[in-house]
Amino acid sequence: MRRRGVTVILGALITALLAVGVMAFPLPYVVLKPGPTVNTLGSDNGKEVIQVTKAETSTSKGQLRLTTVGVQPSVELVWAIRGWFSDEQAVVPRDLIYPPDRSEQQVEQQNAEEFKSSQTSAETVALRKLGYPVETFVTSVTPNGPSSAVLRKDDVITSVDGAAVTGPAELTELIQSKPAGTSLTIGYTRAGKPGTARIVSQKNLENSDKPRIGVGIDQRQPHPFTVTIDLDEIGGPSAGLMFTLGIIDKLKPEDLTGGKIIAGTGTIDDAGNVGPIGGIPQKLVGAKEAGAQVFLVPAGNCAEALRNAVPGLPMAEVATVDDALTAIQTFTTGGTPKPCPAS
Repeated sequence: MRRRGVTVILGALITALLAVGVMAFPLPYVVLKPGPTVNTLGSDNGKEVIQVTKAETSTSKGQLRLTTVGVQPSVELVWAIRGWFSDEQAVVPRDLIYPPDRSEQQVEQQNAEEFKSSQTSAETVALRKLGYPVETFVTSVTPNGPSSAVLRKDDVITSVDGAAVTGPAELTELIQSKPAGTSLTIGYTRAGKPGTARIVSQKNLENSDKPRIGVGIDQRQPHPFTVTIDLDEIGGPSAGLMFTLGIIDKLKPEDLTGGKIIAGTGTIDDAGNVGPIGGIPQKLVGAKEAGAQVFLVPAGNCAEALRNAVPGLPMAEVATVDDALTAIQTFTTGGTPKPCPAS
């Protein structure tokens, strides 16, 4: 073989090897894919997702499916190219998922903590909807403070100037909505008996702009049963809404689902507000693949959801848990839930 021919062959071989090396070289990106969906009313890995003890639970004919996003943390060029040309995947900078100042383990730990917090808020909201209100109770009284002569440890504060107290945050907001030195009418219960007291707020020594009444507070929600959520390998706060709906459905005798497969996503706070999440395009695809007949979309995600609508999967806009309950009732009785508004 002539030297020229050998050179061409060697050049082609080297080019091919370089191409393979480039295609296999890891990139600073991650690929987001449709993740698994889980029926909160069913079981996962042989365990009930929502477990209730010391109370009767109902069995629904339908499903309430939470949705997830799968993350491929190590991406080579060949996978990035596939993701860029895929309707179901997204290629995003790695720093968006794994900030450079944090390790993957730290991110996973935060996701686990947010997942646990979402369960706590879901239980709080669900129990309130089931008739078990949150109580804001006194944990301590500052000696010689504004409340020392009238409030006691374990008193439950129910109102401020007639406005209902639904939690510690609301109590703080009501007190701080008026300047220090204001005489407030505080409603409370002590050992189940209601009472009222006039308390003059004072300046907070640590922050003079924040008036106080000199009590430590916490919240509790007495109920005669226990609720446990048991689900592995899922993190983040985005399942909060679906956990809330699942707890409500389990403890109500009526079948919330009406035999339908309902999917959704969204964070939940103690007040029942539904917050936006990431990965809505992938969650819509995952829901459709799981057989969902309607998808509950956080109001803050509606614009993105409309841009990534999945044929055959109606979407309902929800901003609160009440919106979600209304949307489900409307859908299961043959109506059309409030859709995401066109921008």
